[in-house]
Amino acid sequence: MASDEPTVRIGDVSHSTFAIGSHARAESHHGAPAPRDEAAEELLRAVRELRADLSRVRHSDQTTQLDEALAETEEEITRTGTAGPGRLQRLREVLTDAETVLTLFASAGAVAGLLGM
Repeated sequence: MASDEPTVRIGDVSHSTFAIGSHARAESHHGAPAPRDEAAEELLRAVRELRADLSRVRHSDQTTQLDEALAETEEEITRTGTAGPGRLQRLREVLTDAETVLTLFASAGAVAGLLGM
């Protein structure tokens, strides 16, 4: 090695994309959404819709816990493409605990139906 050649040091390259050379091409898939099946897509839509509905009611411990569980479920589906069994079980438990709050949405639907909406 000649003494006038530059020294190259590469540190941690995890989660990085780079190419070296005149014809090199780098392609990154970091941050690409995980593929989801139809069931995961449907759950994700429902989770987002329920979170939107929750934003329209008075906040309580139950609604806060439910929103947190829904947010975690949304994040997991977005990140991994699915919600794991543990996450689904936690969501079931929180939904059961918030059942009184959720009946508000059902009763609002009944009123809208009676009003011909």
